[in-house]
This record gives sequence, C-alpha cells and structure tokens, in this order.
Amino acid sequence: MHALTVICTYVRLGMLNVLQYRGDFIFQIVGILIGLVTSLLTIGIVFNQTDSLNGWTTDDLIALVGIQILMRGVISMVIRPSMQQLMEGVRLGTFDFTLTKPADAQLLASVSQFNAAAVADIVIGLGVLVVSLARLGATVGFADAILFVVLLFAGTVMVYSFLLMLSTCSFWFVKLSNILVIFGTMFENAGRWPITIYPGWFRVTLTFLIPVAVAITVPAQSLTGRLDWQTTMLALGLTALFAVGSRWFWKFGLTHYTGASA
Repeated sequence: MHALTVICTYVRLGMLNVLQYRGDFIFQIVGILIGLVTSLLTIGIVFNQTDSLNGWTTDDLIALVGIQILMRGVISMVIRPSMQQLMEGVRLGTFDFTLTKPADAQLLASVSQFNAAAVADIVIGLGVLVVSLARLGATVGFADAILFVVLLFAGTVMVYSFLLMLSTCSFWFVKLSNILVIFGTMFENAGRWPITIYPGWFRVTLTFLIPVAVAITVPAQSLTGRLDWQTTMLALGLTALFAVGSRWFWKFGLTHYTGASA
C-alpha cells in the first residue's frame, strides 16, 4: 500500500506538470505523428520493391510499428526519465536523500519522474496497432489478448531491468547519461523492424543483450500468428533473469555507493 501511495504521488505530479506546459504536449504529439508518417513511408518504399520481408507483410510491419510506438510511450513515461534522474542524482549527490527516505530506494528511484505526455505515444501506438490488425483481418481472441498483454509486460520489465543495470553503473562511473541516448537510438532504429531480418549475431544482441526482441518483435509475433511456445518461454525466462539480475546488481551497487560526501 505504501508503494502504491508513492507511485500515485509521482503520477499526480506528472499530470500537473503536463497541465502546466500544454504547449510542449501539443508539440510532442506533432513530433510523434511526423515520426509515424516517416516510418510508414519507409515501409512503403521497402514494399514497393517486394511483397514480403522475410515473411512479414506491409500490415504486419505496421502492427510492429504500432507496438514500438506503444512501448516507447511506456518507457518514456516512467522508466527512462526516472533512470536519467537517478544518474543525475548520483552525479550531483542528491541521490543521498533518496536513501534516507522510509521506502525502498529502488522503488523511489524507479518512479521519481512521471512524464504524463508520453500517454500520447501509447494512444497513437494503440491506434496504429488496431488499424493494422483490422487491415490484416486478424481475429484476436481472449487468450491471444492475454498473451499479448503478458508479453508486453514482460518486454517492459526487461527494458526496465536493462536500464536499471545501466543506471546502477553510475555508482562507479558518474558520467553515463549519454548511454540512455544510445539505447534510445538503437531502440528506435532497430526496433522498427522484426529481428528476424537481421544477421544472426545481431539477433543475439537484440535478444540477450539489448532487449529489443522481447519488447517489440515477440509481442508483434503473438498477434500476427508467428509466435511458438519455445519463443514465448524464452522471452519469459529472459525477463525473469533480467529482473532478478537487476535487483541483485542494484543491491550490489548500493553497497559500493560512496555518496556525495566521499
């Protein structure tokens, strides 16, 4: 209950911030729409030369783009801004105050920032996904929807765990803020295509090192009829491994955190 209260407090502050800067919110929506049009034009150019991209059709890829926009919204809403704040707090020494509060430090660090404007990404991503599924004529049953939500949640947890481990490295290496920019660029560029089109070594990288596959491609496969149970179990297993590993690494990092006074 205490954790829920903390989360609700940060959500309320984030909503107030959006109401205060409504102009920025409108510009963000325009930026999302421009990015969407660019992605659709790119897909159109590719499929002007072929009917299928390693088995993926035009509407399949549009569904994948919708999931990518949706996931980008989820990451931009809480995970990425909170990790940026964590690294900045370590650099400036303000993270020390987080450790003095009567709540789990990881929880506080993970929800310290709430970007309510990212709801626009989520809504637009869902809209693109629904339209693409309608064009595909896909019938999504209750079990399919549940599996999709579970895989989407798994992808979110895996991305969060990955970014938490990167941010924890700031306990030793203070200036790491650019690493989130690098992740965002790779997530944006590599994530807009199914990992099955990449060379083997890059597929391994996007599956086991940088969680683009579990976050985007696997949920898309579940809705387009390409997902098998082996891939599902691998995705869930990797998610559990990342979650446990990030928690352990966080605690390990805290034991080596010297604080601003050092």
